[in-house]
Amino acid sequence: MHGEGPGTRANARADLRAGLEQRLRAQAYGLGFDLVGLTRLGPADTRAAFERWLDAGYAGDMHYLERWRALRRDTRLPFEGVTSAVVVGMNYGGTEPPGPVARYARGDDYHELMRGRLRELLAWLERETGAPVRGRPYVDTGPILERDLARQAGLGWFGKNTMLINPGLGSFFFLGALFTDLALTPDEPFETEHCGTCRRCLDACPTGALVAPGEMDARRCISYLTIEHRGPIAEELREKIGGLVYGCDICQDVCPWNEKFSQAVTERAYEARSHLAAKDPRSIARDLLHMDDAAYRARFRGSAMTRAKLSGLKRNAVVVLGNVGTVDDFDVLTRALDDPEPLVSEHAAWALACIAARGARATGDHRV
Repeated sequence: MHGEGPGTRANARADLRAGLEQRLRAQAYGLGFDLVGLTRLGPADTRAAFERWLDAGYAGDMHYLERWRALRRDTRLPFEGVTSAVVVGMNYGGTEPPGPVARYARGDDYHELMRGRLRELLAWLERETGAPVRGRPYVDTGPILERDLARQAGLGWFGKNTMLINPGLGSFFFLGALFTDLALTPDEPFETEHCGTCRRCLDACPTGALVAPGEMDARRCISYLTIEHRGPIAEELREKIGGLVYGCDICQDVCPWNEKFSQAVTERAYEARSHLAAKDPRSIARDLLHMDDAAYRARFRGSAMTRAKLSGLKRNAVVVLGNVGTVDDFDVLTRALDDPEPLVSEHAAWALACIAARGARATGDHRV
């Protein structure tokens, strides 16, 4: 009997590598991810466009983007020694009715859930290879241009609303990545875009935040204004927020790819919490304005909505009541005038004036 030669052993190792990548995909799907792609790490294709966006001031108060500007130029920089990424997408449900809270924030916070499953995937890789694997999961937490990485991994193209769009899932999904030192064979990048002449998202944006196809001025975006922005909302934008308490899905709702391919939420953790499910803007706004710190912590523990803090949520709530409230909301808004947060009291004064003006117009009294 002849022993194995070098060529036989090399072929066996090659077969193992191909088999590993196949099993890796299957394992990622088994962990609940809906999209999986592989890519090599390196210079970000959109680094120059991202820096032009920063230089234009479009990031608003998101100064953390500026602080880590250099690291975002190359995906090898944030975590030394890694060469490849497993990029995943996870559906959070695009078929549920629109409402005052963006769909992604109605359930549990996706950051920890996805990071935990990516850590499981890393542990699986170590068991499967029988050796330590250097790796780190990223879910909106590192200095990485995630959409750029996902496009390189073949998961979709950049829509005119700046979202990553997948041809079989639309855009209602979270992105995450597992960086690893394994030399995984990359998938083909997604080279084409499929928006064509459609401009529904640009035309539908209430505040004109989409200043050009694929270019957003975050300072006018309702998601930015109600989540990331810590100061007063400019008066000329408040009315355009309408009944949106936290985030905005409008540019995704009107996208034909979502109309056709978005799916119902499948991960139970992303299902809407009972205090948000099927509630109208007024009800949610009034609930928020009645909350103290203890109630807020209990109600929103493990929720992405803590990003705005209680003061931000109350600011948003009084803006919503200014837009859709009635004289029946004078009580809660009058109490908000005495809120210790000037951010809340100033917006409450504006909201009371708006409701009074609507009442005057309805009765034909033009003195207000």
